[in-house]
Amino acid sequence: MKRFFIFLKTELKLSLRDMNMPIFAVIMPLVIFVILGILYGEKPAFDGASYTFLEQSFGAACAIAICAGGLMGLPQAISDSRERKVLKRFRVTPVSPVFLLGVEMAMYIVYCAASLGTLAIAALFWKVRLQGSLPYFLGSWLLTMVSTLSVGLLVGGVAKNTKQAGVIASILYFPMLVFSGTTLPIEVMPRAMQKIVRLFPLTQGISLMKNTFLRMNPGNVLAPICVMLGLTALCVGLAVRFFRWE
Repeated sequence: MKRFFIFLKTELKLSLRDMNMPIFAVIMPLVIFVILGILYGEKPAFDGASYTFLEQSFGAACAIAICAGGLMGLPQAISDSRERKVLKRFRVTPVSPVFLLGVEMAMYIVYCAASLGTLAIAALFWKVRLQGSLPYFLGSWLLTMVSTLSVGLLVGGVAKNTKQAGVIASILYFPMLVFSGTTLPIEVMPRAMQKIVRLFPLTQGISLMKNTFLRMNPGNVLAPICVMLGLTALCVGLAVRFFRWE
């Protein structure tokens, strides 16, 4: 365990030096949320709504941080270590793929948690209040984060280099960012598109976070939970099985 935290501390230091992830996973969601707060303040989400626009958008802001870390930062970090021959050197040591992937995943969990904390502090300025259950919201946030990070682990684990990882990550990142409900509300999409985007794990996660935050009737929660848990197990298993050292 001591070795794990030493590796994690080193990776965090290296990540903080280039500032990509602090900017995109922590600062960018906060800036977006602050801009929405300035524009909409405490206005209701729609006429007659019992919750504000910002309360409705809180889960989406959390998802932006998760998406940035899981689908862009994580694959790039692993593939960059591979391209610089760092993983090749680790191969002759007792370090396993499970250990390395676990360290990378833990680092981006730290980023996502930092983003959640800063968003929660910012929300206090506009009197954004959790209307539902805190444990349920944190559970939905955790499940969304882990399932999204697992996809990043798979991309980073099998990509040959940073260029390939960047292409794959972009193909996954931008459709999820635009069509999962983080930027464009699912309700305004055509019905056929709604059925397609609900296959995204991030879409399921945002829906759960929104419902638990606003204390809305989530309907059938078993299906999205099973989808995200199944995706997590599949992606982690494939990432370990087909992990490339070089």
